[in-house]
Amino acid sequence: MIRFFDILFSFLGILFLSPVFLFLYIAIRLESKGGGFYKQLRVGRGGTDFYVYKFRSMRIGADKQGLITVGGRDPRITRIGYFIRKYKLDELPQLFNVLKGDMSLVGPRPEVRKYVELYTEEQRRVLSVRPGITDYASIEYVDENTILGQAEDADKAYVEQILPDKICYNMKYIEHRSVKEYFNIIFLTIWSIVH
Repeated sequence: MIRFFDILFSFLGILFLSPVFLFLYIAIRLESKGGGFYKQLRVGRGGTDFYVYKFRSMRIGADKQGLITVGGRDPRITRIGYFIRKYKLDELPQLFNVLKGDMSLVGPRPEVRKYVELYTEEQRRVLSVRPGITDYASIEYVDENTILGQAEDADKAYVEQILPDKICYNMKYIEHRSVKEYFNIIFLTIWSIVH
């Protein structure tokens, strides 16, 4: 049933948001060199790699300077990038990932291989379900970039504090996974963005 809603909502989202997609794509292209989209290899269900799609919010080659975005003043982020990140608009192209079946609307956020390799056997349970665009961890850590920006060592803070906490939230969803929980997380996500 969840897959049915994923297909329905991702298709309708792409259809109705296509003018927004076009506007953002053009704005990104006009502001800085490079394409309007960005893809990054992430780890999905069963430990399989796949490309996650986003609107590009950083300058070309910025990911070679580190995988973690640090605070609201990371110089790698473009001006339009600040805006689309603030309102999570950079995540909209992941509707294509959902339609393809790589992702769900709701599920643990997919990590890069570097961090998945640090998972304990128990933590690897998050790979038993499709990764999602949003989850409890996304709601609780809506200000993650600010937290990391205040840390002395952003990578260490992510690995030792944020990542284990996020996985606990992921487990909460996995253990109570249902259509009701699916819609609850979607509602809470929208509420957290608009407030």
